[in-house]
Amino acid sequence: MNALEYGMCACDTLMKQFEAASLPPVGRFHYHQGVFLSGMQKIYEISHERKYLIYCKEWVDSIIDDEGNIHTFDPGQLDDIQPGVLLYLLYHEFKEERYKKALDHLLPIILDFPKNAEGGLWHKEQNKEQMWLDGLYMAGPISAQYAAEFEHDEYFDLCIFQAGLMEKKTKDNKTGLWYHAWDSIKERPWADKETGLSPEFWGRAIGWVPVALLEELDFIKDGYPGREKLIRMTVDLLKAVVKYQDDETGLWYQVVDKGGHEGNWLESSCTCLFTAAICKAVRMGFLEESYLTYAKKGYDGIINRLRYEGENIIIDNICVGTGVGDYAHYCDRPTSENDLHGAGAFIIMCAEVSMQDLA
Repeated sequence: MNALEYGMCACDTLMKQFEAASLPPVGRFHYHQGVFLSGMQKIYEISHERKYLIYCKEWVDSIIDDEGNIHTFDPGQLDDIQPGVLLYLLYHEFKEERYKKALDHLLPIILDFPKNAEGGLWHKEQNKEQMWLDGLYMAGPISAQYAAEFEHDEYFDLCIFQAGLMEKKTKDNKTGLWYHAWDSIKERPWADKETGLSPEFWGRAIGWVPVALLEELDFIKDGYPGREKLIRMTVDLLKAVVKYQDDETGLWYQVVDKGGHEGNWLESSCTCLFTAAICKAVRMGFLEESYLTYAKKGYDGIINRLRYEGENIIIDNICVGTGVGDYAHYCDRPTSENDLHGAGAFIIMCAEVSMQDLA
């Protein structure tokens, strides 16, 4: 199979397992479904297989009513904003006003979301004063596309500011990697008492960053103030990440910079996200084509790890949802198979690889 066929196979595998309305967590508008269906939408746009668009619509329509109201939605979590990115394609394809109404409800929540003293979005209302790398993916792409489609430049400015502040607070100058989180008031048990930083470089959190920034850059036009800054951040982070790819397998570790340390393990979702981001950064002209060597190793490493049950594929060694913690916290996290985090990351990777001559 080529990369597009692998992506379609992963979509088909999950579609057979779950009716659209039954995607977990059932009935909730949440990024678990959002990342998976974001990948599915990318596969639809390449393959033109309409069943993928219909499946996305069926899930969204199970949660959003005719007036654009979102059921079982927590406005105090950026995680519950992210699936809104699915609404743009549905609005374009089906011309139903409820999708625009839902976006008009979601986007002001981002502007008004609780912020720390420096203007950084909290990750959740319950995570007071904390910025997590994950938040750039949850709130960024949806904001940039809203700005582009409905002429609200303030959302471009929000994307650029949040990414810049996150880099300023979490980037490690020695490795070039970004720590998972920053507590502006330095109160959490994991927070360094001097810097407020969490202690480790968690793979999937870092993977969200270039994927998010590149999606924002799809919509922020040349010459817009701060665009070049986003490009520079993306390139710098990817150039740091490739230094930690495992030579033997092509995969990346759960704790990125501690490959071979006791307890650490090779994790699938971060590998997929890094591979996708490298491919897209090359495609957009931000990284030299030589970086596709790393992407091919990552892609091959994931494909070599797949298992099969009949026509279904099994993506394993996916870290389950994870908070912030120490080295043992990340190493001890359970793994799952075909978890929507990992399936979504895999499908996003396949979509990007399919646009490169890697396979």
